[in-house]
Amino acid sequence: MTLADGMRMPVLGFGVYKVSDDDATPAVAEALAAGYRLVDTATLYGNEAGVGRAVRASGLERDEVFVTTKLWNDAHGDAAEAAFAASVERLGLGVPDLYLIHWPAPARDLYVPTWRTLLRLRDEGRVRSVGVSNFQPAHLRRIVEDSGEVPVVNQVELHPYLQQRELRALHGELGVVTQAWSPLGRGAVLADPVIGDIARTHGATPAQVVLRWHLDLGVAVIPKSVTPARIRENLGAADLELTEEDHERISALDRGERSGSDPDVVS
Repeated sequence: MTLADGMRMPVLGFGVYKVSDDDATPAVAEALAAGYRLVDTATLYGNEAGVGRAVRASGLERDEVFVTTKLWNDAHGDAAEAAFAASVERLGLGVPDLYLIHWPAPARDLYVPTWRTLLRLRDEGRVRSVGVSNFQPAHLRRIVEDSGEVPVVNQVELHPYLQQRELRALHGELGVVTQAWSPLGRGAVLADPVIGDIARTHGATPAQVVLRWHLDLGVAVIPKSVTPARIRENLGAADLELTEEDHERISALDRGERSGSDPDVVS
């Protein structure tokens, strides 16, 4: 998909949350060999170096792989630029494609000046695109009002049990791409009878159904797996076609239920 700044970003990417640095290298290598062209990491994950090793060893040109990393909460404010530079060094891939503020951490109340720093890094050509992660509507509105600039991506928890309708509507209004972390609800939604029934109807897996649902909504996804078969299986979502009835049934599953943390309290 095309981001608000004109950059192109793959809609189906590969996440490496809770993957060790050593394990990230073979997992990302497998994903790239399977056809993924977006890899999502973060300072918090402790595996930026492993991701960089896999991309460099892949034989792909640097501009063929879209690499995202994120700024951790303890580096908001004056520490943001140094933290960014450290991430770039660990990755060893030159200019990152996308850099995100990982959480707004509202109790620290530094996400506004931190956003200004990211915009400056972009303007200096040190990163191609900048965005945010886990920002609620109030956080988004505040940085846009302060800077006049919109984050190209807001990466948030989103799955059939947490469909984030209000937030997605604001993203549509502002021109922000919604990218889903934990698109499978940390596995919980895969056991849902509705998802299972739809999967059987289409001869697909529950994961493929849920990922296709995201894609049909215009939501980018970054499923994570270290199992080669599942890494490849998830890509099959691109070839699946859901019906209007399928979408109505999945839409009815919304519970407003998080599997992860509340962005208003994370600090």
